[in-house]
Amino acid sequence: MKPVYSSFMEAVKEIKDGSTIMVGGFGLCGIPENLIIALAESGVKDLTVISNNCGVDDWGLGLLLQNKQISKMIGSYVGENKEFERQALSGELEVELVPQGSLAEKIRAGGAGIPAFYTPAGVGTPIAEGKETRVFNGKEYVLEEAFVADFSLVRAEKADKMGNLIYNKTARNFNPMIAAAGKVTIAEVEQLYEIGELDPNMIHTPSIYVQGLVLGEQKKRIERLTLSK
Repeated sequence: MKPVYSSFMEAVKEIKDGSTIMVGGFGLCGIPENLIIALAESGVKDLTVISNNCGVDDWGLGLLLQNKQISKMIGSYVGENKEFERQALSGELEVELVPQGSLAEKIRAGGAGIPAFYTPAGVGTPIAEGKETRVFNGKEYVLEEAFVADFSLVRAEKADKMGNLIYNKTARNFNPMIAAAGKVTIAEVEQLYEIGELDPNMIHTPSIYVQGLVLGEQKKRIERLTLSK
């Protein structure tokens, strides 16, 4: 059985200044929103964050940006966050943009123990500057190194007390690969089950990748609300 933390603050207490963290989610879908709030309240700083994007100005990873807790952001998308744009343009924040498919594979490779791989994405662009390239079957590829993190924060709909996780539809997104690529993975879950209550065939992330669980409700904010007339 994995530890089930009594609070979100307790769940993030081992994350120290200078840590590298991966955070699941795509936009605001599938983000571990309560763990992010706890990090914001903890005051931990100088974080390197690996995530598809950086939330919005007042929610998700945007809360850490507001507090100047992130020193480097690695992701594939800057949009929807004016503070992210401002800090990047002013030089307050170091930003590494990675093609979205390459970002996914760099995280997946890190979780699989693969240190690097070749991809055609980014060849002939600034993405490839300073990186090794090779030609395979007449096509040029660039070498990309895998990502791993000190801590991975993910969100799941269901978990059992062993730490097996099930995600809800598109909220799965980056979460399974991020769960595998963290040295310590903490899962924020909405429903907690006894061992044996979840169908093994439905498990998305096996318990071996998860070191701790925390249970709580979420607001599940919509990134951009569009209503029909």
